[in-house]
Amino acid sequence: MTLTKLALIGSLAALTAGCATANQAPGAPGDGMTGAGGTCSAAGTDSFIGQRATTETGTAIRALTGAEIFQWVPEGSAVTMDYRENRVRVSYDRAMAITKIACG
Repeated sequence: MTLTKLALIGSLAALTAGCATANQAPGAPGDGMTGAGGTCSAAGTDSFIGQRATTETGTAIRALTGAEIFQWVPEGSAVTMDYRENRVRVSYDRAMAITKIACG
């Protein structure tokens, strides 16, 4: 293989990997969860702020909010700005502490 082909393959692999992990940083508590649910309401989720971001915590937040789609958002991650009434996003910092819970 030529050096150009190797560079192209390496670049494509890096781009693909970046897309696959956009919602999950290394050591993240779990993948985005989808399932039964409906319109999200973040009312009553303040008690989760500061708690450790774990699969169990995420499951509890999703159940409380009624969201169909759950998404972890690691600190420093970019997310789309599209509004989805059935989605809850839970942001967490490098220490894995939940910093924000938002529907949409």
